[in-house]
Amino acid sequence: MAHFCIGADNLALERLKALQRQLFAAKSEARSTDQKDLFLNEAEQLAPTDQTPAVLTEEEESTPVAGHQRKKRGRKPLDPALPREIVRHELPEAERVCAHDGHALVEIGAEVSEQMDVIPEQVRVLQHHRIKYACPCCDQGLKVAPTPARIIPRGLLTERAQAWVITGKYQFGMPLYRTAALLRRFGGDIASNTLAAGVVRIGQAVQPVINLLRDHLLDADLIYGDETTVQVLKEPGRKAQTKSYMWAQMNGTGPPVRLFAYAPGRGAAHAEKLYAGIRPGATLMSDGYEVYNGIAKAGGLTHLGC
Repeated sequence: MAHFCIGADNLALERLKALQRQLFAAKSEARSTDQKDLFLNEAEQLAPTDQTPAVLTEEEESTPVAGHQRKKRGRKPLDPALPREIVRHELPEAERVCAHDGHALVEIGAEVSEQMDVIPEQVRVLQHHRIKYACPCCDQGLKVAPTPARIIPRGLLTERAQAWVITGKYQFGMPLYRTAALLRRFGGDIASNTLAAGVVRIGQAVQPVINLLRDHLLDADLIYGDETTVQVLKEPGRKAQTKSYMWAQMNGTGPPVRLFAYAPGRGAAHAEKLYAGIRPGATLMSDGYEVYNGIAKAGGLTHLGC
């Protein structure tokens, strides 16, 4: 029995160590650990089974039961604001005859059901034609329509395409090399370094807008501040495991502003830059991190803990 207890303790310890490695060890997409999990686990874990039925969220008609409204179950309805395309399914003309008296059947309505359809990404080329004009009587009156304004002069991608790339990267975590691979599937052969250059140029071009947003945020009566760790790969002079930080700021009054700023640390020097120019007498809400106490004291702010 003693040997059994020692073995059980060792097994539990090994399981604990394995869990710690899973939670805290450095990870990389290139890591060769059971790659089939990338394709199977998510679907298998989320798919409903007999033990875990799908959640039914549609709120249809309700039935009163003992003074309470009981909701009938059903699928969640599709957003009524989505565009609709009607697909008609008709009986063959030979079957539109009454089996009892032989009269031709007439249309009286339809059974309606809905499915969500997704149109895959479509790559196209906008070919700009700048029309040229000339005087028919002399060679002095040559004119051509001006080049349309662009954020990136002579840029290969339209502003709409650039927005799609940036949204994929920063909102949905799509690395640029994957975006390039996705574009190639639809005929858009664009190198990932070209996409990267566009992201940098767009970031530089919209900096004045960001500055205006920051001015508006710092003038608010109430500001929320926080910071969280973020991992940056291939950052010059820093290991991939080194902690970096994303500083988040949000106003609590007026039109909403949400700003995110990267910094290699979470020291006071980084916070002072972000809160420079904050309106005296404003209220700053944070998680109580000491750096915010210094910001509040220096700016004459009311500091609240969340």
